[in-house]
This record gives sequence, C-alpha cells and structure tokens, in this order.
Amino acid sequence: SGNDWTVNELDACNIRIVSQDSATFFSTDTLPLPDHHPDLANDLTADVTVNEDSYQVVRFMDLAMNLVPDDESAVVDFAVQLLHTMGYAGMAAGGDLRSCKGIRLLIYGQWKNDEIGVCVMDGNEILLLVQEDKLHKQRGDPHAQLIAKAIGAVRSNNLMRTVFGDSRDRHDWHFPDIFQDADHQRTDTSRAEGSVPTYAYRRCYASALPSKPHSRLSEGMQPLDNRRVVIACFEAFKQFVNW
Repeated sequence: SGNDWTVNELDACNIRIVSQDSATFFSTDTLPLPDHHPDLANDLTADVTVNEDSYQVVRFMDLAMNLVPDDESAVVDFAVQLLHTMGYAGMAAGGDLRSCKGIRLLIYGQWKNDEIGVCVMDGNEILLLVQEDKLHKQRGDPHAQLIAKAIGAVRSNNLMRTVFGDSRDRHDWHFPDIFQDADHQRTDTSRAEGSVPTYAYRRCYASALPSKPHSRLSEGMQPLDNRRVVIACFEAFKQFVNW
C-alpha cells in the first residue's frame, strides 16, 4: 500500500521533494488569520470557546494529542472537524468530507487496495487529502506515503471520469494534500504537481517561534502562537484546492 512507500519508490518514480518557506509556497509574505471563528485562534481551551465548531476542534485536538494505543480515530475526527470549521466542505464550499476512502494503487504493475484517512470530495472526485504520519507506530517515510496517496487519488479521479464518460486523463496536474502528525499535531501544507513521468512535490514548513523551541513539536497546536500559524496556513491553502 501507499504506507509502504519510502524514498526508494520516490527515486524509482522520478519524484523529487522541494522544500519552501511559507512566503515562497503561498506567494505572499503575510498569512492573515481568517475572519471566521476568532475564538479558535484566541481561546486556549475548549471550555472557554463560544462557537460550537471551535469547541469541537479544540476538544478533538486534545483527544488526538493523547492517543489510545491502537485507536487513531481521534486523529481522523480532529482532521474532519478542522477542515469543516475552516470551510473546506459544507454548503458554501460545496465539497464533502469523507473518511476511510478506499482507492486503488498501481504499484510495480500490480493493483493494491489502499485507504485515504480523510479527504475532501466533489461528488466522486477527490479534491484534497490528509495523510497521518504513522511513524509513532511503524517505520517509514511519511512524505513518501503522502505522495503515494496523492498519486492514487489522481488515478482514482481519472478512473471515475472514465466511468462517467469523460475519457480525458489528467497527466498534467497539481494535487493539494496535508500531512498531519498524530502525536504532535504538526501540519505541513503541500502540493504535488507535475506531468508523467516526472513529479515535483512541494512542501511548506511554517511554524511559530515559541519561548521554548525544543518543545514546539510536543506542544503542537495547543499553544495559541502555534495554533494561529496552522490556522493561517489552512486558510491560505484553499487557493490550491480545485473547487
């Protein structure tokens, strides 16, 4: 499956990873916070939030930071609630949030069944996917796994177009995806783009500068400075979704 991918598969598929700062990635020096859900960016704990959606995001964030062994459902629940609250799905956006979406991957000439933890869909087409970093439970390359799922999503979309009478495969494409660290809630916004047979994967690192830099990963989105950076990135990342 895509969870088995490593740098070896990336090399074999001629895929390269390009890291960029947030200014280059988003083509702007400033990432403003969204106007909606101000309590999500300003209220530290769930019990003091006013908006129901903000409450759910912070509540599920706390649950995802304290994983029960062999139960990662809180990570999925958190991703779904965060995407919903940030406006990636619903009546205004027109997209649907799906979890545990099955896809088929063609790996070394063999079709394999795989699964996307969380994705935004428009009908039968996958618009955006979220991949959990599973290094806390197994060895592997989380970025290679994310790229595998993105390639699988593109092929799934092409298959759906064929089924519904549109035979135009997208060989030139860009695909937005989000890398979610289950233990630390670090979020890397990224997009895969390219044309067969060469792919480029661009990832963006954007982080706050807390008073204790060594604790940034263990604190995740719980401190407000870290949380505001992630929220701003999610808001800016909407420009890459093919609504």
